Amino acid sequence: MAWIDLEGAVNARDLGGLPTAGGGQTAFRRLLRSDNLQELTPSDITALVNDIGLTTVVDLRSTGELKSEGPAPLDSVDSVLHVHRPVLPEAGTATDAVDALLVRSERDKDWYPADPTCGHYLGYLEDRPDQIVAALRDITASEGAAIVHCAAGKDRTGVLVALALTAAGVRPQAVVDDYAATGERIGAVLDRLRRSPTYSDDVNSKTADSQRPRAETMAMFLSEVDARYGGVEPWLAGHGFGADDLAGLRSRLTASL
Repeated sequence: MAWIDLEGAVNARDLGGLPTAGGGQTAFRRLLRSDNLQELTPSDITALVNDIGLTTVVDLRSTGELKSEGPAPLDSVDSVLHVHRPVLPEAGTATDAVDALLVRSERDKDWYPADPTCGHYLGYLEDRPDQIVAALRDITASEGAAIVHCAAGKDRTGVLVALALTAAGVRPQAVVDDYAATGERIGAVLDRLRRSPTYSDDVNSKTADSQRPRAETMAMFLSEVDARYGGVEPWLAGHGFGADDLAGLRSRLTASL
């Protein structure tokens, strides 16, 4: 994994170098993923903006999270575009790291009883397809690197990135491996969230192991997208992300610099 070492985020990585079905690979400095960006330091901003070329932040958190967490350091950087694409239904302060899993637990089980987390991910597709499609267009339109993040950089970010990579032709096992890589840093991720009043109660109520991403969950999710919708591409097409959009995303994520 192409980890990006930052002082104020512990789950940041560049999604370049992943193998595609056609024998190529994804380009570096096009799509990044991360946990919460609230604690970035000046040196972190320099690394992201000046060294990597970050121009777009795609924030998947809820409106409640944004209000609770307050301004982030990158907000004051004029060259960086910020877009808000909440992939959970907007209902007060519900987030995937706080109480949305409790609120939606029964529905998640109904979506996929064998793995409620997979059911939770399928709920993103059912509840907020407009936000997912908009986020993919944000990535495509970014002049430089785009970074996608939520709170832990695990669930919402994991699903959006998996859809983007799959649409770009990345091999399924590589998509699963990228999702599971967050497990290497889950302890540090949870330590960061414990420092925030927004997330601490929920994080402290669960064991670290129960919050670790499972490769099987992402494999199940991709399999269910195939079974229920015919695959990522048909699902996207059914929500207005057509052939031209798909070609643009693929070109953005795989074309050589």
